[in-house]
Amino acid sequence: MTFVALTSGWTVRAVAGPVPDTLCETLAGGVPATVPGVVHTDLLAAELIPDPYVDDNESLLAWIGRCTWSYGITFSWSDDASDRVDLVADGLDTVATVALNGVAVAATRNQHRSWRWDVRHLLREGVNELVVTFGSALDHAEERERVLGVRPHSYVHPFNTIRKTACNFGWDWGPALVTAGIWRRIGLESWSGVRIAAVRPIVRGGRAGAGVAAGAGAGAGAGAAAGAGAGRGVAVHVDVERAATAGEGEGELELEITATVAGVEARAVLSAGVTSAVLDLAVPHAELWWPRGHGEQPLYELIVTAGGDRWEKRIGFRSVELDTSPDFDGSAFSLRVNGEAVYVRGANWIPDDTFFPRSTRESLAARFADATEAGMNLLRVWGGGIYESEEFYELADEQGLLVWQDFLLACAAYSEDAELWEEFAAEAREAVTRLTAHPSLVLWNGGNENLWGYIDWEWRARLEDMTWGEGYYQELFPSIVAELAPGTPYSAGSPYGFSRYVHPNDPAHGTTHIWDVWNKVDYETYRSYRARFVSEFGFQGPPAWSTLFSVVHDEPADPFGATMLVHQKAREGNAKLERGLGAHIARWNSIDDWHWATQLNQARAVAFGIEHFRSLHPLNQGSIVWQLNDCWPVISWAAVDSLGHRKPLWHALRRVFADRLVSVQPRSSGLSLALHDDAAEAWETTAVLRRLTLAGEELARTEHTLRVPARESLTLPLPPEIGMPGDPRGEVVVADLGTGERALWWFAEDPQLLVERRPYRASAVEERPGAYRVSITATAVLKDLTLLVDRAHPDARVDRALVTLLPGETAVFTVHAPAGLDPLALLHEHVVRSANDLVPPRAAPSVATPGGVQGERMRVSAR
Repeated sequence: MTFVALTSGWTVRAVAGPVPDTLCETLAGGVPATVPGVVHTDLLAAELIPDPYVDDNESLLAWIGRCTWSYGITFSWSDDASDRVDLVADGLDTVATVALNGVAVAATRNQHRSWRWDVRHLLREGVNELVVTFGSALDHAEERERVLGVRPHSYVHPFNTIRKTACNFGWDWGPALVTAGIWRRIGLESWSGVRIAAVRPIVRGGRAGAGVAAGAGAGAGAGAAAGAGAGRGVAVHVDVERAATAGEGEGELELEITATVAGVEARAVLSAGVTSAVLDLAVPHAELWWPRGHGEQPLYELIVTAGGDRWEKRIGFRSVELDTSPDFDGSAFSLRVNGEAVYVRGANWIPDDTFFPRSTRESLAARFADATEAGMNLLRVWGGGIYESEEFYELADEQGLLVWQDFLLACAAYSEDAELWEEFAAEAREAVTRLTAHPSLVLWNGGNENLWGYIDWEWRARLEDMTWGEGYYQELFPSIVAELAPGTPYSAGSPYGFSRYVHPNDPAHGTTHIWDVWNKVDYETYRSYRARFVSEFGFQGPPAWSTLFSVVHDEPADPFGATMLVHQKAREGNAKLERGLGAHIARWNSIDDWHWATQLNQARAVAFGIEHFRSLHPLNQGSIVWQLNDCWPVISWAAVDSLGHRKPLWHALRRVFADRLVSVQPRSSGLSLALHDDAAEAWETTAVLRRLTLAGEELARTEHTLRVPARESLTLPLPPEIGMPGDPRGEVVVADLGTGERALWWFAEDPQLLVERRPYRASAVEERPGAYRVSITATAVLKDLTLLVDRAHPDARVDRALVTLLPGETAVFTVHAPAGLDPLALLHEHVVRSANDLVPPRAAPSVATPGGVQGERMRVSAR
């Protein structure tokens, strides 16, 4: 078995479409192309187009998506006498015709599948030519809509008629830069006799004494020890392809298949003509794979051999079940791994770059660090994107990040005509087969918001008697998962109530999406939801200043400037940002304050929601924030922008996604302290509750000894002397726990608080090349102190944010930036920000100081 990748020597040329006159001659002749890649990045590398992400270049380059592009390569081939030589393409985007030496090989219409063709009879000794021509996906989608009928879909283009990434046609956070190209590996594979076509390891994660068999809902008995498991093992399903040879060769004979894992080996002999086998291996000594926060992630190399072919992949032993049983409050949504409930602290994942081949293992690892360092234990791969690369799922396996995997349908009604049904079936079978080996993948989901859309978005009337995709969610996908991955739970959609008789977005049943917050109502509305599981919710904020203004060049800079709005894809998005400030933050007076206020409000809104959801535990079993990452520089819901800057939201998530969270919550009887312990050990601590003036004077104090069992929660009503203010504008409740956690309760919104504008002393020093320490001491209450360090240098990063200091307290920040940066730059007023900056001057009192009276106190030093 030999694979030769075809990666170098490609050219791309335009063969039809609205190519600009200035580029016609050049593109007719062709320019160098990178494979894997897409046409936009090839034209960018050839310096024929400007950066698609800058200003309004998105619309300037719309012509690219209307053209026909031809990728060509010449390569040498020498016959090695193999029975078969296959052309293997792991990803063609999307409307492709393939020709080898002038002979048509195939036509494809699905970006989400891989392809294999026997081309031995078309190859020549010596020089060969391969040409892959891509028609316009936009044109094809529109043509198919005319044939299939108009069905509801989000946004402008009919992405629901073609098997191409939905968000590539534009989304409310992403550009419409419609790509074409060979976006994954392509090459020639030579083999004789037999090759391994597919391997599906179906693990049994039985715990001691459990004797668990593979299957949906398999799990261990409560209280079982985590040691060796009598039922632990793996059923290795192997499919092979035999070469059709002229005479009696290896493909016609008996075939021995072996499977080895953790020192255990099994063998099977296939009779002539048989192409599948199941090898069962009992591995009672293997350690269980656990989600992060629940244990370790041991992985074992599984090796399968058949003839001269070999397949290798690491697997983990675990069981997964999804509890959706009805109860007094509705019906649950609780993931259980190895019999243990997992409270989900997750984020939705979108493609990490608009041009998918630019994502690398290194860039994915950086985003995974963003997730794990924020306390997350799950990523949901959203249905408007792609089935991610092997590197994505390998990283999840290694780091214990659970993966909720959508089938790739989103926000639209889909035809169930025979052609699309066949494509969906082939695509789903391939994806499930490929990903079954990964222990991190714990849920297959039918699609995003389509069941909800059918009920609530006036689809039924528009569709009349047309199909809309229900057959995929209720028949095709569940049958494929049951057949190919029987140990993995399936949900028909998100949101979903797990019954045809329950509204799909009923918060009391299954999963819910909360989008009235952000779109219509104040974020305090989150408190009205008694949600069992929130699989989407979020709030927008701009990216880092340096990211935003590297692509937006309005003069003067304006939240409603022309190119600013190019980088705001949500309908009335910047108006919603302004409206979303509500009573919480005063309207800005400068572009600097707009940027800081809307970033701060995003962080507060999402943290507010998660604090509420966690205070409902065990009724609530988790939330998945929209969204972790961005695919380009844009104002969006992301916690990390496209250049890797962690927004204030990320720092808020790190606090509210910590193993242990304490917050103050209003209840019918008054304020209460809500504690959720999602750690493996009981939380034994002392809570010191104080009601203070904003000047730091203690008005009341109580102490409480607390014990929260592991994975459980506790609510403590606040004594009246703590929870009832004398002056709401000038007081705060502070709850300090002996284990270091702190919760605050403000009796008034920021614009009414009696706080000073900049009550602090600050110093900065470069401790070693590239490492800086910034110390800030509050002289009065300093709320949500944050260093926007990218304003000092775009490559600067800081370790913490959103720190609230009481009078006399000090916060120390560690900043990493290029060596030689003037430390004073880290103390600039545009870098050192707090909520105090945004309080209207009318509310800021004059403060007596030894030198007289001043409304703002800020002293800085550097060395």
